[in-house]
Amino acid sequence: MADATAPRLDPLRRRLHVSETKNTSSFERLSAEDRHRVLNALGRGANRRDVLGLLGLAGAAGAFGSGLFAGLGGAFAAETPKKGGRIRAAGYSSSNADTLDPAKQSLSTDYVRCSMFYNGLTTLDERMAPQLALAESISHDKATVWTITLRKGVQFHDGKTLTADDVVYSLNRHKDPAVGSKAKALAAQMEEIKATGPLEVTIRLSGPNADLPVILGTHHFFIVKDGTTDFSTAIGTGPFKCKEFQPGVRSISVRNENYWKGVGPWLDEVEFFGISDNGARVNALLSGDVDFIGSIDPRSTRQVMDAKGFNVLETKSGNYTDLVMRMDGAPGNNPDFVLGMKYLFDREQMKKSIFRGFAEVANDHPLAPSNRYYSADVPQRPYDPEKAKFHLKKAGALDSPLQIVASVAAANSVEMAVVMQQAAQKIGLKIDIKQVPGDGYWSNYWMKAPVGFGNINPRPTADILFSLFFKSDAPWNESAWKNEKFDQLLAAARAEAEESKRKAMYHDMQTMIHESSGIGIPVFINNLDAHVSRLKGLRPMPNGGMMGYGFAEHVWLDA
Repeated sequence: MADATAPRLDPLRRRLHVSETKNTSSFERLSAEDRHRVLNALGRGANRRDVLGLLGLAGAAGAFGSGLFAGLGGAFAAETPKKGGRIRAAGYSSSNADTLDPAKQSLSTDYVRCSMFYNGLTTLDERMAPQLALAESISHDKATVWTITLRKGVQFHDGKTLTADDVVYSLNRHKDPAVGSKAKALAAQMEEIKATGPLEVTIRLSGPNADLPVILGTHHFFIVKDGTTDFSTAIGTGPFKCKEFQPGVRSISVRNENYWKGVGPWLDEVEFFGISDNGARVNALLSGDVDFIGSIDPRSTRQVMDAKGFNVLETKSGNYTDLVMRMDGAPGNNPDFVLGMKYLFDREQMKKSIFRGFAEVANDHPLAPSNRYYSADVPQRPYDPEKAKFHLKKAGALDSPLQIVASVAAANSVEMAVVMQQAAQKIGLKIDIKQVPGDGYWSNYWMKAPVGFGNINPRPTADILFSLFFKSDAPWNESAWKNEKFDQLLAAARAEAEESKRKAMYHDMQTMIHESSGIGIPVFINNLDAHVSRLKGLRPMPNGGMMGYGFAEHVWLDA
């Protein structure tokens, strides 16, 4: 039997509820999920007809149209997307190992390209919540046995129709050691993947995991055609077809005129390549060589914004550089030392001086405000030199200099260490900053220095983030923090399908990390991209810069 909570994962099947209340707009009477979906569609440039079609009301414009759109205020005042045009876009990384194999993606350039050529069973929205894509519905039995029904009539770029066999092949590839999938650890929980109908796939997990729809929406789980082994080109179901691909050089993508979504893409062609140097990337934009660039330094924002005809896209994400205090040895094994160091974070000063304001104040736990399980009611830890002095003195840390290891490898860690050094001087603590080269930092210093820094990219789920970095036996448990109650809650939350209960569990876990772990997180670092002003349709997506690497499907050029 499918779990009764399953329809929550199927927002496309919800329809407008016609209320007799005359003073309430039709938009307000939509379910929360459908309101969210309508606003998402508008962000992609959908018009009134598109919105009605998404809700299954294409023939009901007369009955519901005026009331529905009245509740949207000025949303339809935005410019209408225009079809046509070609852009050149530059990411910030590229190598000869660039790939069109979704399972092997490792660089941002891979994510951008694969997002153009493929689709997943689900996709992640701006709350990192799963929305249906190639899957028409998803249901489960106790979060362990999952049944996925595929959309009818979806075609690959070569005309082949999507079937369950394609999905089974794509997911099983991750479990084959010969493939070298970057998502092998995530796929390992899928004990059995089988076709139970032409358009139905059943997945049995080794244990309950209510986050499976989120995992299936990550980039590595894009669907490829059954039997594909040659990835010199890409044959997917995505919004663009691959015209040219040269690893480490460039790719050229052309619009898929038979795209199953029916809305977008708008551009005729996208040329994409990498420029690793920040200054060169910015200069390429300002000189007119490219239309869109990814990941600019905060210090470059003024240069871009002062130039006529250019804009900056700021994306709030869960990226953070953290102070790591190892709790398996001195001085981090003293709770007063750890707490004292956390009180030394002048978070507002770091946000202003290091990131030019392009950051969010954090609270020593790893879930950013953009995460749907973020707990805003965990009391914010302030910058408090007196409390820092009290705890550090109690720990005996004021008696001798403290060495902190920092490196350019851990983004902005050197600058953070300097701000802490200045704050420490005021309370009689001498901090010596040991600045080491980026080469070898992660193997020689990270998780080895008693006090140093890490740098953690956003993860799609709270479970993955906690499992990788905070579980007692996690491979990257940076501070060697061990908490049996945390581990128990983590397993329980993974199996819990009821959202309110999961949220309560994740609240407790955030509180535990905030109060007792050896990790200090002063700010969440925002992603900054830049583009020509006439490139429209861009919006922030928390799973990465450049609209979560999926910009190509949604943008258009204004004449």
